[in-house]
Amino acid sequence: MLLVALGIGVLAVIVSAILGPKKRGSRTKLMAYESGNDPEHGGVGTGQRFPVHFYLVAMLFIVFDIETAFFYPLAVAYQKLVPFAFFEALTFVLLLLVGYVYVLKKKVLEWA
Repeated sequence: MLLVALGIGVLAVIVSAILGPKKRGSRTKLMAYESGNDPEHGGVGTGQRFPVHFYLVAMLFIVFDIETAFFYPLAVAYQKLVPFAFFEALTFVLLLLVGYVYVLKKKVLEWA
């Protein structure tokens, strides 16, 4: 199975090299795109700082994404779990609550 997976990966790279476009893009087309900011006239790498708000929203997404990944198998197998799993899930929810309170205090969810 590993050989088949590696073979598919190698085959995809070879086929894209053969069938892919051969001409190089223009300087404008190859220029880095930084979230709508032209990197030559300000933006990333020029000393301009992004607001912390964007990073906090990203952390919030990761926290709730991990929550979903953790709770889905727990919900599926809830009937077969030992009581310890309930306390484990409760601890996880309390940790998420700490993160949520932090987000509320930082006013990340306010888009004003």
